[in-house]
Amino acid sequence: MIPEGIVNKGHRIGVVKRTKKKLKVKGIALIAHDAKKIDMVMLANKYKDKLAQCELIATGTTGKTIELKTGLEVKQMLSGPDGGDLQIAGLIASGEIDIVIFLRDPLTAQPHDPDISALLRVCDVHDIPLATNHATAEALIGALL
Repeated sequence: MIPEGIVNKGHRIGVVKRTKKKLKVKGIALIAHDAKKIDMVMLANKYKDKLAQCELIATGTTGKTIELKTGLEVKQMLSGPDGGDLQIAGLIASGEIDIVIFLRDPLTAQPHDPDISALLRVCDVHDIPLATNHATAEALIGALL
């Protein structure tokens, strides 16, 4: 056993300093299927102060609904079926989005499912935190904002 404070190859051994460091969030994408838009508004209202400090980007109807119901400023893309999911995927790939909150409706088939799959894949490729339900959205907001 090496005594605390001994240096090994430039590292101090035995000294662990843990600090809770929040991610510097530039942009948050907010997407919600039709059956989840009310849940998204409720989430946005609950965390309004934290979300107001970030750039919010949303698909069309979701963005309009959030702005109308919360007063938050939201940059709006096209609606999901019209290419909004792919626009957000492009912003993720270019480093403009740090978190994605996508409240999905798992019980309804979506006509633009390939676009949704592409968005989820881009999140995985670029290591972007992704919440697809209310519980994980709250966890991400609490941990990163």
